[in-house]
Amino acid sequence: MKRLIVTADDFGAAIEVNQAVERAHRDGILSAASLMVSGAAAADAVARAKAMPSLRVGLHLVLVEGKPVLPAGKVPDLVDATGQFRTDMARAGAAMFFLPRVRAQLTAEIEAQFAAFEATGLRLDHVNAHKHFHLHPTIAALIVKLGKAHGVRGARVPLEPQAVLARIEKHKASGVVALTMPFARQLKNRFRRAGIAAPDHVFGLAWSGAMTAARLTGLIEHLPEGLSEIYTHPATGPYPGSAPGYLYKEELAALTDPGLPGLIAAKGIRMGGFSDFPIQ
Repeated sequence: MKRLIVTADDFGAAIEVNQAVERAHRDGILSAASLMVSGAAAADAVARAKAMPSLRVGLHLVLVEGKPVLPAGKVPDLVDATGQFRTDMARAGAAMFFLPRVRAQLTAEIEAQFAAFEATGLRLDHVNAHKHFHLHPTIAALIVKLGKAHGVRGARVPLEPQAVLARIEKHKASGVVALTMPFARQLKNRFRRAGIAAPDHVFGLAWSGAMTAARLTGLIEHLPEGLSEIYTHPATGPYPGSAPGYLYKEELAALTDPGLPGLIAAKGIRMGGFSDFPIQ
């Protein structure tokens, strides 16, 4: 059976993102969104989500390129001089792994983000991390421990089938794929052992910020058996903090392509969020 979750990341980052998420869900095939609880437009995102009960909403855990939920003074080793999360992921990740005081701050911040999500009153569908930082073993362990306590049902694992991409357009895997694959496989096993649903396939890594209509249609045409997640970054336009070069409007247009619902039906694909599918 083919099951599909189509997710929008960065929900709550800006009004432009929230507008696109609402349009892509109401008028398109978007079935889930991942909420940045400390995002500039998080309150607006929560209000929109509550008006769309069929939209499955999860936590987009932010530990890089954003601001913490806790005051900067409570997490001094996680932030820079401006109070924003550090952007040197390699050095920050090493500190999280080796230094007990940094792990304590990390634990407190992740717990605070889960608590902030719970305070919204929304049902927690899933969790993932900005920039896939949950590939880090310390962060992954904390997601399992703290996420289970908050009732998390599913989590993204960035394992992208390269053969499927190659059937859609000429494609050569980057070196990052080979580097991260062992960590992603370990993460998938860790989540599933903990009773947290992890997709069999995830799409959106190679075409991050460039999930055009042709690519999205191709993925649906060639969707493998099992549970797949396609994650996207729609917005009505650029916004403060948006990524240079991302095709935000094109991704929104892809998600609202009028031909996709019929294609999904013809392929016998069942859609929803993580909470709609039993753990396999």
